[in-house]
Amino acid sequence: MLSKELIKTIQRFHFRTRYLADEMFAEQYTSAFKGQGMEFAEVREYIPGDDIRSIDWNVSARFGRPFVKMFHEERELTVILVIDLSASNLFASKQRFKRDLLAEVAGTLAFLAIKTNDKVGAILFTSMVEKFIPPQKGSAYVWRLIKEIFTHEESAKGTNIASALTYLNRTIKRNSIVFLLSDFMDAGYEKVLRITSSKHDLTMIRVEDDAEKNLPDMGLASFTDPESGEICQVNTSSRRVRRLWQEERQKKEQDIKSICSRCGVSLIELNTNQSVIKPLMRYFMEKGRR
Repeated sequence: MLSKELIKTIQRFHFRTRYLADEMFAEQYTSAFKGQGMEFAEVREYIPGDDIRSIDWNVSARFGRPFVKMFHEERELTVILVIDLSASNLFASKQRFKRDLLAEVAGTLAFLAIKTNDKVGAILFTSMVEKFIPPQKGSAYVWRLIKEIFTHEESAKGTNIASALTYLNRTIKRNSIVFLLSDFMDAGYEKVLRITSSKHDLTMIRVEDDAEKNLPDMGLASFTDPESGEICQVNTSSRRVRRLWQEERQKKEQDIKSICSRCGVSLIELNTNQSVIKPLMRYFMEKGRR
């Protein structure tokens, strides 16, 4: 039985993501992701200026005047959201948890998919695949998806991106649009990422919090790894320690960008303290131009 507070939270995310999909990104999404091809619709009489290559010679011969073939885009696509629910996403310094940001982006993408009559499915993972939600249509499905993100009780706390992508490649045979949503606190997934990008239209969405970039001066502090449970003492007053922390974070960011570049994968970077509108809008516009 869900608490009233949790139901309100899910409803709030449901309405917000539908608003974003309706008002902000629908046109950009359609232009960014084209259909799988063109299919025949009908024939009509030739109009001066029509491409003569589209003339249907059989119909034209039957009626004694030129007719041209009309086609429309085969629009239905399949969108798969691969969502990281590991313990490291239960982190927030100010406004919202990283998991809240994942839920908002996932809901927005799901609404965009169903708005254009595409199917949308999801794979929830930690250090293992937690749940597979087969691709479906309909707004009620988005409610279920957001609800699963907030209420699913994970069997593990760690992160294994490679296993999630391996499961995706084995389960989803048809070429699909895939969004991998994570903070990417993991390593060793480049090989399977390259395989996935060769089979699907893959985009990585990385979420982070400002507090993860710079270590504040708090004196001697205890830090707990949310995934392993390991605890360590850190002297945050040390300038050297803070500098090494920052350098390590910058190296991690650069490594992720390099992996994306080598694998031919698009990367969207989102922050818990910022709106998702500009990064997503920029991504859709750039992809539409390509």
